[in-house]
This record gives sequence, C-alpha cells and structure tokens, in this order.
Amino acid sequence: MNGCSEIIQAAEDSARALVEQLESNRTDRLVIAESCTAGLVAGVLGQIPGISKWLCGSAVTYRESAKKEWLGVSSTTLATHHAESIETTREMALGVLRKTSEAKYSVAVTGHLGPDAPPALDGQIFIAVAVRSDEETRIYSTDCLKLSSLERVARQYESVDCVLSCIKEAVAAGDAG
Repeated sequence: MNGCSEIIQAAEDSARALVEQLESNRTDRLVIAESCTAGLVAGVLGQIPGISKWLCGSAVTYRESAKKEWLGVSSTTLATHHAESIETTREMALGVLRKTSEAKYSVAVTGHLGPDAPPALDGQIFIAVAVRSDEETRIYSTDCLKLSSLERVARQYESVDCVLSCIKEAVAAGDAG
C-alpha cells in the first residue's frame, strides 16, 4: 500500500479543492453514481467536515441489476454497450441526477480495475458529468481514461482523483456561466 500514498493524497487534495469550489456557491449540490470505485468517491469526500452541505449522496451500483433498478440504465444499453461503457455511464449520471431533486450536478463512474479484466479494457474507466438547469438536465462531459496505476486499490484512488477533476471542471464552468 505504500506505493499508492501519493495517489491517495492526490485524491484527497482534489476533494478539498472541489469543496472549496462548492463553498463559493452555497446552492450547488452534488450526487454521485459509482460502480468500480464502490463508494470511494463519496468516502473521500465524506472525510471533509461539513461535506453534507454539498454532497446529497452516492449510489453504489456495482451490478447491472442495480444500475437498471436504481438509476434507470436501460437493458438495451447494457446489452449493446456493456456495464463498462460511456453510454452506460451517461445513463448513470442522468439517472442519479433525476432521482435527486436538490442536486445541480451528478457524476458517474464505471470501468475495469482488475484483476481479470479483459486485457484491452484493463485499467480503463468511464466518467460522465450531468448538470441540471432550469431548462433541462443534460450531460456536461464524458471521459474515457486509461489509468496509469497497476494495482486495484491504487486504481480506485486514481479513479477518485479523475472523477473529482471532472466534476471540478463542471462546477468551474457553472461558476463562469
């Protein structure tokens, strides 16, 4: 575990930076849909005192049935694109935001962290950020990223850092717009 202390620190730093952004607009709230991180994004954010002002919650939807039942991910999407895809991640982000009326932002993550992942997909994650405005709920961004870490726990924390970076970008754009 010593080898991933820098990765863990980066994730914790990203969490603090996101909270600083959210503090500038007290009405912005966040909800998370997590698969491969198994709640770790919310767990890292949860270490920050007062996070309940901004974090509505996190749906850990590890299995396809939970993605369908909790978030409304379609069976067709899962059959056509699989659980670890940008299409599924988009539906996760939109689904969790629709179910959380007080949230302005959502972020979803899924991917293959190993071991035993298909070789071409090993260490690949998918992130989608959705935003709610007065007019609509829409996807703000999607990312497909290849993680540099090789060990599962390090990959989870690296994923957390990536997820938090994506949501920070959306919050910054919202502050500017």
